[in-house]
Amino acid sequence: MSLYRVFDIAGSGMIAQSARLNVTSSNMANAEAVSASVNQTYHARRPIFAAHFDQEKDALGAEVKVLAIVESPAPIRMEYRPEHPLANDDGYIYLPNVNTAEELVDMISASRSYQDNVEVLNTSKQLMMRTLELGR
Repeated sequence: MSLYRVFDIAGSGMIAQSARLNVTSSNMANAEAVSASVNQTYHARRPIFAAHFDQEKDALGAEVKVLAIVESPAPIRMEYRPEHPLANDDGYIYLPNVNTAEELVDMISASRSYQDNVEVLNTSKQLMMRTLELGR
């Protein structure tokens, strides 16, 4: 595998983790968004990743691709708050199915994975520079 290929692979990992951070931040921002019906309620989202092998470039390395962003199947929270302005006729409001503790863990994991890919890029760059210095 060429050292140049490492840049493609680590870059795809950074793009994937960036997408994961964006989805997590959207979930966190909408964690307490209240609505009057199930259909109007924000649903937590999750990215789906998959390995992508490109036989033409290299058989050893696999990039990561974001296949889709899907909604969580977890049930929407329903609370009885008849005094709330968005309460339905029965006095219930609907809250997103976002678990903030789970989102925080996911955010930390995505951030660390992004940092790991940056470290791979930096190490590869250093190896290439040292290889060039051998010719001096």
